[in-house]
Amino acid sequence: MTARLSTNLLPIDPTTCRTEPRTMPPAESRVALLEELRVARAGGDSDQLHTTLDRWSLRPLTGGRNNHVYVWDDPHRGPTCIKIYYRVDDRRRADREWSTLTLLAEHGVTDVPRPLWIDRNGAEPAIGMSLLDGVPLLQSPNLPAALKNMTHTVQRIQAVPPSGLLAELDRIDSIAHYAFRLTELWPGQLAEYPDDPLTADMRQLLAAWHGSGDRELIRQSAPYVLSRGDANLLNWLVLPSSSGCVDFEFSGRSTVAADAADQIEHISSRDVPDDVWYGLLGDLGVDRTNTPQFRAAQRTCALRWLAVLWKQRGRRAEEFTRQLERVRQLQSTESPWRL
Repeated sequence: MTARLSTNLLPIDPTTCRTEPRTMPPAESRVALLEELRVARAGGDSDQLHTTLDRWSLRPLTGGRNNHVYVWDDPHRGPTCIKIYYRVDDRRRADREWSTLTLLAEHGVTDVPRPLWIDRNGAEPAIGMSLLDGVPLLQSPNLPAALKNMTHTVQRIQAVPPSGLLAELDRIDSIAHYAFRLTELWPGQLAEYPDDPLTADMRQLLAAWHGSGDRELIRQSAPYVLSRGDANLLNWLVLPSSSGCVDFEFSGRSTVAADAADQIEHISSRDVPDDVWYGLLGDLGVDRTNTPQFRAAQRTCALRWLAVLWKQRGRRAEEFTRQLERVRQLQSTESPWRL
């Protein structure tokens, strides 16, 4: 049975499968929704899940890797984004996102979702937040202007001092983690494929990174800033007069130089011409004081993505080849990005 959500909710009676209209206050309504949604998801029955989504007027959104995201027409608050974190581990994604959205709201940062509630009940925590509705940034007819607005939003986020949990945790996939992957993980993975025709090239690029001094440069101390943690441009939307972003589950502390490099070298940024990024370096906080750290982080980020795509080179051959060319370009003495 389907019922559009209103102030008269129709909760299912599990013993009779009948429904009885009943007015629920906001908190009780949300708890009932989450309980029913969790039961439907845990059951693995697609029909039951579809019925639950339809009954509560929930619309699934795409894009979640470690969670499921829905739009709920909350009768008390209007369109609400609900994120359920099905992957729970020591990375504390739900806590990071809730802490960041709360902190940004306290400092008056707009163009990001507004936190509404958090539910830590059960094995799958959930967060409710306002719905940020806009056009995907990469589909903007004026991409340079959208990216310029994106940097302004980044500036506002970075201007908020990390506090509480966010002052204690590095962002997920930090520059230090990238270096760890290149130093401790990838060499062992390459060793498992000694006869692969690509292994020698990968080892050569890795040796060049080790000999460049980049690892030492990215270790130099710098002031911490609040970081979104996820540089994927798919998380950015073009709003009427700005660019806004969603997904703060990787957030934590970072540095301006590391985040600027991670943004430019994220694989979602490869279709943005380098001359556009050159023009945005100042807006991303790169200046003569941190340029060496930025360049080192840039080469580190590019090589890290090569390591990621190397593991998937069979099914993502075109992306791997493109990233291989990018790393070679950045490591070349003739690269326009070189000091």
